Amino acid sequence: MKIPAVSPWVPLICLALSLVVPARAEGFLRARGDRIVDGEGREVLLRGMGLGGWMLQEGYMLRLKGENPQHRIRQRIVELIGPEATERFYVLWRDRHMTEADVRALAEAGFNSIRLPMHYNLFTLPVDEEPEPGRQTWLPTGFELVDRLLAWCRAYRIYLILDLHAAPGGQGHDVNICDRDTNKPSLWEDPRNREKTVALWRKLAERYAREPWIGGYDLINEPNWSFEGRERHGREDQTNAPLWALYREITRAIREVDRNHMIILGGNGWGNNYRGFPGPWDDNLVLSFHKYWNPNTDEAIAPYLALREKYRIPIWLGESGENSNEWFRECVALMERHRIGWAWWPHKKVESRSCVYTVTPPTEYRALLEYWNGGGARPTREVAVRALFGLAENLRAERCQYNAEVVEALIPRGVSR
Repeated sequence: MKIPAVSPWVPLICLALSLVVPARAEGFLRARGDRIVDGEGREVLLRGMGLGGWMLQEGYMLRLKGENPQHRIRQRIVELIGPEATERFYVLWRDRHMTEADVRALAEAGFNSIRLPMHYNLFTLPVDEEPEPGRQTWLPTGFELVDRLLAWCRAYRIYLILDLHAAPGGQGHDVNICDRDTNKPSLWEDPRNREKTVALWRKLAERYAREPWIGGYDLINEPNWSFEGRERHGREDQTNAPLWALYREITRAIREVDRNHMIILGGNGWGNNYRGFPGPWDDNLVLSFHKYWNPNTDEAIAPYLALREKYRIPIWLGESGENSNEWFRECVALMERHRIGWAWWPHKKVESRSCVYTVTPPTEYRALLEYWNGGGARPTREVAVRALFGLAENLRAERCQYNAEVVEALIPRGVSR
């Protein structure tokens, strides 16, 4: 396999990182001034991987076209194979998608962190299904999955950053990324959803308060909601007041049980609109931004550099990817030149080479896709079962294609690991 040329920034990166703790840091991560440091006070540059598709499916990762939030994907599966087989499929999906082999491979490649996109419904019931209004029913599945992943991260000395990717009710109009059901009130339209969000973070913080390999709490992924009647995804909102208010409420709940962990905030408009940010209300905050399909220049990240300078608070590229290896190299070089950690997206995807692992579907999956995408006949139950369960089995790392050139683009040879 041809290895891409090493980024021209590599010599500068190597020099800069001689002063930064590589992959094997120690103790709780925390914000100190505008840097992230470990328990010994040494600067840590996060190099992470986002586990998109594991706890929360997004249709495009499965090669589905159009609007396909997970609840709709699940409905389509139920229509073909029934509810019991669908539940078995999702259990197998979660079991095969992320294993110890995946964590070991990331550690060996030089990654020192994992960003875990969580779906709230693996941890608690939707508000309209709560048997007792105002109470929270806790479900074991989500917590057990985090515990299992955390054990592997601890063994391979990788920080695990918890990311609420699908908040109760859904946090935006981009329904695919948060599994929002538009027939029900959103996170912003029902106070019960916000109460559940706060309660979930308190529960997670209470459970992991003394765990140093939990790297931080990424409170809400990519809010995209206008509170001011402007552009619907919130990119033009000027104050974003409800977002900052909810973040403060979550912070208070976390700090009741956990003083150890970093709290990571994301702006409106898919994480990047920080207008109206009132300034840090906690001494262990990090500001996150996301970066897709824009130039890898200082100008492109200037607003976030300005936030860091103004408030003396760390910034973190919480999500990027979905582009060419050349773009990847340029983006990482830009981040590391400015001492900004990053988390890439995603770890695995069906028939894609822009991620670490390419998932190869079974032959029956093509018939399923053609049907779902509107160009083919309805497959039989037997064909659908082979397609879906075969796909789930093929999620295992040893059955995937490992894209070494992607890893090389993100962590070039010669860079301290």
